[in-house]
Amino acid sequence: MKSPKLAEIKKALIHASRDELIEMTIQLAKYKVENKELLHYLLFDAQDETAFVNEVKDYISEEFEAMNTKNYYWMRKSVRKTLKNVKKYIKFSKEKSTEIELHLHFLAQMLQLKPSILKDKRLASLYERTLLFVDRKISVVHEDLQYDYQLEREQL
Repeated sequence: MKSPKLAEIKKALIHASRDELIEMTIQLAKYKVENKELLHYLLFDAQDETAFVNEVKDYISEEFEAMNTKNYYWMRKSVRKTLKNVKKYIKFSKEKSTEIELHLHFLAQMLQLKPSILKDKRLASLYERTLLFVDRKISVVHEDLQYDYQLEREQL
């Protein structure tokens, strides 16, 4: 079965009643955890972006504190899992400043890991790639924000 175009879905949603929209939304939320998380963000967190950013930063910090640092294999798995979740939350927001802030916090937490991530080639490579990604993102935001983020980035 071929999936319909987004424009077709939008036209059909315009003609749906309020009750039908609520039912469809609840049905969507039942099938995937990510849909439910996105719906929660849109309903509760989208109005207060700073609170959302702080909540995700707390999540990142908790993940790094609970990380298994017995060997680099488990560290890599945990770091990649945390980065995957951070990217998911960034996708919800769609704001460049949120994306930069969360990546910078993630990188700062990575540097604080013991044993050092710089001793493992793959973790160091992940760190460098993420740093280059942040540099590209900083270059596209407003000049005032660029200066603030550049100061924070230089500490890394």
